[in-house]
Amino acid sequence: MSLGNSTSHYGLITRSFHWLIALLIISMIPLGIQANALAHQIEAGTSTDIDRARFLFSLHKTLGVTIFFAAIARILWAISQPKPAPLHPEKRAETFLAELVHWLLYASLVLVPLSGWIGHAATSGFAPIWWPFGQSLPLVPQSEAVAELSFNLHIIFERVLVIAIFLHVAGALKHHFWDKDGTLRRMTRGTPAEGPTGHAANRAAPLVAVGVYAVALGIGASLGLLTPPAAADSGDTLEATASEWTVTEGEITFTIQQFGSAVEGRFDEWTSAISFDPDAPVGDAPVGSVETTIAISSASIGSVTLQAMGPAFFDVEGHPTASYQGTIFNTADGYLADGTLTLKGITLPVSFPFDLTVADDTASITGTLPLNRLDYQIGTSEPTETNVGFEVMVQFAVTASRDE
Repeated sequence: MSLGNSTSHYGLITRSFHWLIALLIISMIPLGIQANALAHQIEAGTSTDIDRARFLFSLHKTLGVTIFFAAIARILWAISQPKPAPLHPEKRAETFLAELVHWLLYASLVLVPLSGWIGHAATSGFAPIWWPFGQSLPLVPQSEAVAELSFNLHIIFERVLVIAIFLHVAGALKHHFWDKDGTLRRMTRGTPAEGPTGHAANRAAPLVAVGVYAVALGIGASLGLLTPPAAADSGDTLEATASEWTVTEGEITFTIQQFGSAVEGRFDEWTSAISFDPDAPVGDAPVGSVETTIAISSASIGSVTLQAMGPAFFDVEGHPTASYQGTIFNTADGYLADGTLTLKGITLPVSFPFDLTVADDTASITGTLPLNRLDYQIGTSEPTETNVGFEVMVQFAVTASRDE
């Protein structure tokens, strides 16, 4: 049994690559359909089976990366091997279509998994890939815009792949049942089937394949798949609050462990009313107060943002805002905020230290606040830390100026 190709048959290695990739693709398509359907059910609140969704997505992604490496290896092997000549070169249109489909298949087997992999690497809040080299990719930034574009390209390339597979299978069946030649047997059993010698590859086929992809991208663009996503409207506009110190810039972010990896999120809409005497001495007396209101719908947490808005997590419809009301103390150990945090309708005492520097009536405030999500009934469908950690680290950095 020959490992390599000849001008009349495909060797064992080529045939193994062919059927391995075919098996992986047959597995990938239903996995992707099931995972997406379950994700939509979770977002709609009709399912809480997050663990199954995570497993399906992880398996889909892991097999996709496997296809990528297998496709690269197959292409490199194909370059080094002779290719059996077509059995009916006199049928020029059919022969050209077969070559075109092969070009589309080779390109799609690289582009489909690669675009999905880039989208995965560019976002956070993901079901992990089970390959041992981590979840990021060189030169791929953490960017929701990059992730959105990559996932949309993934959809476009996948459509081209499906059409190419359909044409490829249809052609193989035609050869076997209609023409009754040895084309299919060359790939299933490695049976030699002599074709005319001296057949040259059609140089127009790869150019036409590029044209097909250009048309696919044009269709995708017309459907808005290549348009950068508009900034999300949180749906809540918080009223400005009177404050002795006006926040000029700042951010509130948070980090949680999901499937063993740190996932970062942020709140884009919030207001803060701050009263503070920077000249107050160290002691037991209050030196100021702070009241912060956060629009929960302005949260972004990578690919799980919509899921986080659901009843099992933030329940944004029932509890659109969170608020913190605290008194500021200047203690011997530094500044401390002592107050209450109301989140998802639950109010609990929360105290935390923070760093403060004041220069020319401009204050810079930074701090970290550890919370337990279960204290606020967030993620009750995940009662263990297997998928989602209990601790949420809230970080804030604020610059405020004192009003005259």
